[in-house]
Amino acid sequence: MNNATIFGLSGPRITPDEAAFFAQTRPWGFILFARNIETPDQLRALTGELRDAVGYNAPIFIDQEGGRVARMTAPHWREWLPALDEVVRAGDRAPEVMAQRYRIIAAELRAVGINGNCAPCADLMRPNTHPVLKNRTYGTDPVTVARIARAVSDAHLAGGVLPVIKHMPGLGHADLDSHVDLPRTDLARADLMPHDFGPFRMLNDLPLGMSTHVVYSDIDADQPATTSHTMISLIRNDIGFDGLLMSDDLNMEALSGTIDERARRARAAGIDIILHCNGDLEQMKAVASASCDLTGDAKRRADNALATRIDPEPVDISELCATFDEMISEL
Repeated sequence: MNNATIFGLSGPRITPDEAAFFAQTRPWGFILFARNIETPDQLRALTGELRDAVGYNAPIFIDQEGGRVARMTAPHWREWLPALDEVVRAGDRAPEVMAQRYRIIAAELRAVGINGNCAPCADLMRPNTHPVLKNRTYGTDPVTVARIARAVSDAHLAGGVLPVIKHMPGLGHADLDSHVDLPRTDLARADLMPHDFGPFRMLNDLPLGMSTHVVYSDIDADQPATTSHTMISLIRNDIGFDGLLMSDDLNMEALSGTIDERARRARAAGIDIILHCNGDLEQMKAVASASCDLTGDAKRRADNALATRIDPEPVDISELCATFDEMISEL
């Protein structure tokens, strides 16, 4: 049985205390950050050690959008434009270009033992979108955003990497950064549903999603989506998403209360998997105790997500890059 958590760790190598904790707790998965990454060889060793600790082929995630949000960088891995800049440059060919971009990223991830990526961002850009998100979006039209996000997700899956669509049910209207503040929107449900929520409805068959820490005042004026039973029900019923739903990072300042209180509220609201990123072992112990085992519908969704993983045919990353560069030269 797995604990309903995804955990980070403190550094580039698993410590004995972390190994013992992971072996006992058996989190469903892990997530890596720049603090965990030095070289390809070190990273391959680390992902192997994490799986050895829990005794199964655990999903290991990363935020490798390219552009500003990239944990694996030069000189070992390719650097990218921010997603919005790439989309604007590609014009009508954006779905094709973005698919090739993320097929390369998927190959780089698989080469070091990472098989999950927190992308695509299907958030709709609005005039007031906060700068922390704006250049990570794919545009202002729900249909266009969904088409590009679909291409990005398909490229991940073809490369053996699980995509995580974010930030459900839509963060683009937020003018505050949820890492440091609690965003609120007063937009009416009737406006949000076809626009901000629209791309997620069109992508509701994808295997994994991430919630957002935003208050939607017209729907639930008291709780951000991650801890709102009303908002999670909207994601399940109105948006129609039956994939595995993970929280955004519990340590973001948009949430209130102790770390275990945050975990309990998120699970009670209907979040399947709790995401805790900072690698603080004492906090992870508190989160694990508050999160419980993965059972019922949450386990079914987790199993379904894992079932979408494939072992792709070997690829030559340099050839993928050459194809991408040729596509860009033709724009």
